[in-house]
Amino acid sequence: MTNEAHLLSDAEIIRRILSGEVVLFELLIKRNNAILYKTGMSYGFNHHDVEDLMQEAYISAYTNLSKFENRSSFRTWLVRIMLNQCHHRTKKFSYIKEQPTELSERENVIPMFSSHSDTSKSILNREINNIIQNAITRIPVEYRMVFSLREVSGFSVAETAEALDITPSNVKVRLNRARTMLRKEIEQIYKGENLFEYNLIYCDRMAEKVMGIINRMN
Repeated sequence: MTNEAHLLSDAEIIRRILSGEVVLFELLIKRNNAILYKTGMSYGFNHHDVEDLMQEAYISAYTNLSKFENRSSFRTWLVRIMLNQCHHRTKKFSYIKEQPTELSERENVIPMFSSHSDTSKSILNREINNIIQNAITRIPVEYRMVFSLREVSGFSVAETAEALDITPSNVKVRLNRARTMLRKEIEQIYKGENLFEYNLIYCDRMAEKVMGIINRMN
């Protein structure tokens, strides 16, 4: 694959895949592995199950690629597919409708993982990192997934709302409550993007496995 291909936008890659350049789907896999992995881990599955769910999500995305209408970003559409795969492996969760609070409606809430932590606190310790990850998976799933998309994967409020099929107001409510649940343990200690990292070795292996399946389909 040429270096030029890596500079293509998602929209152009999708257009060219639909025109027959199937090999370019590998770029979409590698661009989104980390986000899907963090989504699955935050949902509460183990590493092996998350990889299975990622593979299923990618195959579903590939087979339905012609239905992607660019109304949202490709990664948002892909996360929705991943979440559907997660839902299918667990019983459906009955969400309690939250009412916005004054704090949750504020636009300029300080991010839980802000960049002003000093250097010593930004160095990940494996044991403590495991404690943090376990703490995240213990909070209720509706708050956990908002936290994961906003704080860990860096989605905007609008993207998170679309991915989870809830209102932007509910995104703010749930994120505020998730922060409250976790703040005592992890505030100003670790950056969200460091949680649930997807090793490059796994990333390449996932791309190879999915492309192998796709090539057998064609």
